Amino acid sequence: MNIMDFNVKKLAADAGTFLSRAVQFTEEKLGQAEKTELDAHLENLLSKAECTKIWTEKIMKQTEVLLQPNPNARIEEFVYEKLDRKAPSRSNNPELLGQYMIDAGTEFGPGTAYGNALIKCGETQKRIGTADRELIQTSALNFLTPLRNFIEGDYKTIAKERKLLQNKRLDLDAAKTRLKKAKAAEARNSQLNSARLEGDNIMVNFSYMLNFLHVKWLKSEQELRTTQSEFDRQAEITRLLLEGISSTHAHHLRCLNDFVEAQMTYYAQCYQYMLDLQKQLGSFPSNYLCNNNQTAATPTPSVLPNVIGSSAMASTSGLVITPPPANLNDVKEYNGSRKARVLYDYDAANSTELSLLADEVITVFSVVGMDSDWLMGERGNQKGKVPITYLELLN
Repeated sequence: MNIMDFNVKKLAADAGTFLSRAVQFTEEKLGQAEKTELDAHLENLLSKAECTKIWTEKIMKQTEVLLQPNPNARIEEFVYEKLDRKAPSRSNNPELLGQYMIDAGTEFGPGTAYGNALIKCGETQKRIGTADRELIQTSALNFLTPLRNFIEGDYKTIAKERKLLQNKRLDLDAAKTRLKKAKAAEARNSQLNSARLEGDNIMVNFSYMLNFLHVKWLKSEQELRTTQSEFDRQAEITRLLLEGISSTHAHHLRCLNDFVEAQMTYYAQCYQYMLDLQKQLGSFPSNYLCNNNQTAATPTPSVLPNVIGSSAMASTSGLVITPPPANLNDVKEYNGSRKARVLYDYDAANSTELSLLADEVITVFSVVGMDSDWLMGERGNQKGKVPITYLELLN
C-alpha cells in the first residue's frame, strides 16, 4: 500500500513537472515568458556537434552506396547485422563476370584464341572481385564502423544530455516565472493591507493571505536556487561531452586516411591485374577485327602505342610500371637489318605474316613499298611481315 502511494505521488509529481515545462515552452514560443540563453561557447559546441552528426551520416550512407551499389544487398546486410548474424557469402559482380567468362572459354575451347582470351580475362575479373571484397571489408572495419559508433554511441549520449539540459532550462525559467508572479502578488496585497479597512475579520483575512503569499515567495526562491544549481551542473556535463567533438574529428581523420589507403591499394591492384592481362593478350589478330566490320590493318596492342625507350613510370604503393618504348620510325630509315625483341605474342593472320612469341629476339628490316606500320621479320628460315608495335628495337 505504501509502495502504491509512493508510485502515485511520483507519478503526480512527474505529471506536474511535465505540465510546468509544457506551459513554459508554450509561453516562450508565444513571447509571453523570458528564456534563459545558453552562453555563446556552449551554443557553438552544440552547433558543431549537430553539424558533425549531419555530415557524418551523409558520408557514411554514401560510402555504403559506393562499396555496395545494390540497395537490396545493403538492406539484407543491415537486417543480418541487427539480428547479430553473419550474412551469407555471395559472389560479387566481377567474380560472377569472371566465372561466366571462364565457363564460356572452356566451352569454346581453351586451345582457341577466343576461348583462351576469355579464360584469361575471367581469371583477372575474379582477382578484381577478390580485391573488391577486401576493399569492402577493410573500409567497413576501419572507416564505416568508427563513423557508425559515433552516430549510435557518442552522439546519442550527447543528444540525451542536451535534452536533459533543455528540461533543466525549462524548470529554471518556470521557477523564475513563479517567483516573479509571487512577488507581484505579495506587492499588490501589501498595498491593500496598508489601506484603511474596517472590521477585525477583514484584517485577519488579509493578514492570513499575506503570510501565505510570503511563504509561497520563500518557497519559490528556494526552488529557484535548486533549479539554478541543477541547470549549471547539467550545462557543465553537456559542455564536457561536446568538447570531445574535437577528439572525434581527429579520430575520424585517421579513419579517413585508412580508407584512402585501402582505396589506393585496391586501384593499384586492379591496375596491375589489367596491365598483366594486356601483356598476356596483346590485341586480337586482324582476322578477328574483320568480324566487327573493321579494316584488317595494323593490330595495335591496347597498352600505350609507343614501343621504344626505357623510361619507367611509378604508380602508388611502390608499384612501378614500365611503359613500352618510344617509336620504331628510325628502323624504316635504316638500310640494314636490326635485332628486335618481341613484346607480345602475335598470331599470324595469313601466310604473309610471321607469328611471334613474347620475349623472343628476331631480325627485322624494311622493304620498299611496305606499309609504314609493318616490317619484315626473320627467324631462322622463317620470314614474314610483323607489326612494329609489337617490337622493341635493340641496340
